[in-house]
Amino acid sequence: MDVAEQIQKHLARDADKTIPEIDEYCEHYKELFFDVRSYECFKYLHLGIITSIKRKSFAEISKVVGVSSQSLHHFITKSPWVRSELEVKRLELILKVLSGKEIVVIVDVDA
Repeated sequence: MDVAEQIQKHLARDADKTIPEIDEYCEHYKELFFDVRSYECFKYLHLGIITSIKRKSFAEISKVVGVSSQSLHHFITKSPWVRSELEVKRLELILKVLSGKEIVVIVDVDA
């Protein structure tokens, strides 16, 4: 059954694929999203952020990744995901990758 038919019949479906690196990274966060559309927007925002476009606005990202800017806006403002859970997961992943190694973070505010 194709995605269009799954949507039409309101069946559960897998999220659309983006690029392997984004899909693999975002998979760690999948459990935090209750519906596939929110999870897809999460992936599309990540994809848009790594593109070479100069303006990283919803309007510009939506043009590049092929979704509506309204969907991205809704994801940020009204989706049922919990920011604190996302932050905890992100920090867990960072600590796992670092494996106890020390790092130096430089923040350049003069850009």
